[in-house]
Amino acid sequence: MSFDYRIADISLHEAGRHQIRLAEHEMPGLMALREEYAEDQPLAGARIAGSLHMTVQTAVLIETLTALG
Repeated sequence: MSFDYRIADISLHEAGRHQIRLAEHEMPGLMALREEYAEDQPLAGARIAGSLHMTVQTAVLIETLTALG
């Protein structure tokens, strides 16, 4: 599966990743779920849809859902 992405300013990726890392420290529950269940892939095959504002916290949620399958 491949996706086409349009990134407005790729030079901001380091700052964005830094913000996501900070948010991960503020969300220990999601990080614990990611660590405990990532190997089991409990969401493998699941289709999850959402309508969310894009924030760094949303990025942590999406990365966690991806890690879980």
